[in-house]
Amino acid sequence: MKQPAPPVAVLPPHPVRRPLLLLTTVTLLLSACGSPTAPEQVAELGRLSAAQKSVSGSPDLGTRVTVFDPSMPVATIQAILDQTYAKQVNNEMGSDRYAYLFKPGTYGTAEQPLQIKVGYYTELSGLGASPQDVVINGKVEVYNRCLDSGGTSNCVALVNFWRTVSNLTVNVNGAGQDGCRASANFWAVSQAVSLRRVNIQGGNLSLMDYCSAGPQFASGGFLADSKTGFIINGSQQQWITRNSTIGGWSNAVWNQVFAGVEGAPDDASFPDPPYTTLATTPVSREKPYLYLDAQGKYQVRVPPAGTNSRGTSWGAGLTPGRSLPLSDFFVATPADSVQVINNQLARGRNLLLTPGIYDVAQSISVKRAGTVVLGIGHATLTAVGGSTPLTVADVPGVIIAGVTVDAGTTSSPVLLQVGKKNGNNGAHHADPSDPVTLSDVYFRVGGPHIGKADIALEVNSDNVLIDHTWVWRADHGIEGFSGDTERWNTNTGRNGVVINGDHVTATGLFVEHFQQYNTVWNGEGGTTVLYQNELPYDPPTQADWMNGSVQGWAGYKVGSRVKTHQLFGGGVYVFNQNNPTIHTENGFEVPQVPGVKLRHIMTVNLSAGTVNHVVNGVGAAADTTKVGVPVYITQYPLP
Repeated sequence: MKQPAPPVAVLPPHPVRRPLLLLTTVTLLLSACGSPTAPEQVAELGRLSAAQKSVSGSPDLGTRVTVFDPSMPVATIQAILDQTYAKQVNNEMGSDRYAYLFKPGTYGTAEQPLQIKVGYYTELSGLGASPQDVVINGKVEVYNRCLDSGGTSNCVALVNFWRTVSNLTVNVNGAGQDGCRASANFWAVSQAVSLRRVNIQGGNLSLMDYCSAGPQFASGGFLADSKTGFIINGSQQQWITRNSTIGGWSNAVWNQVFAGVEGAPDDASFPDPPYTTLATTPVSREKPYLYLDAQGKYQVRVPPAGTNSRGTSWGAGLTPGRSLPLSDFFVATPADSVQVINNQLARGRNLLLTPGIYDVAQSISVKRAGTVVLGIGHATLTAVGGSTPLTVADVPGVIIAGVTVDAGTTSSPVLLQVGKKNGNNGAHHADPSDPVTLSDVYFRVGGPHIGKADIALEVNSDNVLIDHTWVWRADHGIEGFSGDTERWNTNTGRNGVVINGDHVTATGLFVEHFQQYNTVWNGEGGTTVLYQNELPYDPPTQADWMNGSVQGWAGYKVGSRVKTHQLFGGGVYVFNQNNPTIHTENGFEVPQVPGVKLRHIMTVNLSAGTVNHVVNGVGAAADTTKVGVPVYITQYPLP
């Protein structure tokens, strides 16, 4: 039964993701997490490493993967997860990575619910063939981070990045929580957070945390192949929901997009509210997932691609697709060299990247059509010596999923390249029915360390699907910069995404802070369903932010020779905090031809800098006279 939404004020979103104060001591970590651990719990935590080892099972997925069994005591599971959350709740730029996998069965009871909080670089996934095979009686939640010294105020979700939940059912049960906390399952997140194949029942799903001491801002996010009850959007600035069934949606802030969603709100009155609703998703493929078959053997389910799809993939039974035994995969750890990984790929094996940071001094090269590269626990590839960490040949059907790619301290020409630019004498070996697919693939230039890359993601092949990515040149981090001007001159990144292939589709394209065009789309027949961009915060002067004689670089650029392109639901945000006098001429720049169509686009000012126009000189300025108030264009070309 649909639960009524509690009264939630739709607050004006906050522009700045930079934490005002990072918590660095154990005492403050405990303050942020709750009450200190009781003495009897300390004794239990001392036994956790042995407990984790005992439930790890077979095969060996590395030391940062724990496999739970439903026969395990709820208190032990709770203690393991609480221990990791205490380490990860504020570990935004840390190196620890974790994956928690749940064998089929039920976890938690009505009287003793399993209440899970998910921190940075943590994945929770069920090992059932269907989401209904793993049931969590309790909660799976993300709360605001409270950034004051006491951990009780200035609470926001603006930097709640890098976490994953998938393939399970949550029977929402807030027993033991206070009245506000018990009112919903909270998922207060921003970018690089994936919620897939979840079945949330018995309560609301709230995409903001309205129980902490404000301002409660959030800037996400992504939900796909899921079934939920009522969803409270609250303060979420932008969100894409794809191929799901929902029991209702509370409100919009700037840009909420629905594609192939049963129960999605109508968008006829755009921009009030600013919904963008597509009855079906033009091109889709669900992310591969680990599961246990009837004999208890590990398999990877690989769903097929589809067109004009709607609803979940599992509503009528097992998700269509092929199952690959885990024996077909090389299970890699960060101790494995690139040479070993490439040798295994050359032998025809697929690749499973277990949690950790992989230093990559030469490219991991995926050359065989149909290869699956699946990362778990936010496995991270870091460029060393200016390398391109990951390349995909111009062949169909390759799937890259659950992988983060970081720039290193020496500039890389590109971090992930799909197909060679002008390679194969111009002949692309694409299959529209089996596109190369990137699912939950994230990029960073800076943040945990100095980063340099000319381009983060370059797509040269045709018929590629990008299903949820965050491509981020860091606006904050722990690199030790003295200010934004030093960041501008040190953490360098020209373009976030460059698309040269034809018939490329992106569902959930988030690209931020690059130093020229954030996204350049040169291929024909491209489609984007939700685009979110923040222009760089840190240009020192207008002279540093000039495209020839034009003020600044648009956040989304379609090449001048392109004849056909479509974008549904796009936003470009400006916050030139290093120099608030800086101007950018256009948020979007596209050729003025009938086949290039933009639907529901906007610019917005976040209190510094100005975007003069939305697209091609059309639309009013997003300046500091209307902070947080978007300037919308319903369609372009204008009717």
